[in-house]
Amino acid sequence: MMPLTMAKTGESVTIRKITGKDEIRRHLAELGFVVDSTVMVVNEMGGSLIMQVKNSRIALDKTMANRIMIS
Repeated sequence: MMPLTMAKTGESVTIRKITGKDEIRRHLAELGFVVDSTVMVVNEMGGSLIMQVKNSRIALDKTMANRIMIS
């Protein structure tokens, strides 16, 4: 496993684990970041990641992206 920040632009990855407090994990789940789902890195801008989650694009800062473990 590695953090989401290690994924390359255009790469589809599977979420394996989300770390952090319950409120942070709940917030990420509400955005669509749930274990065993597939997300794609659309772009990286100024340290933030633009992610394709289902039919939406969501920006995450590096702190939040580091809480998401992928494979």
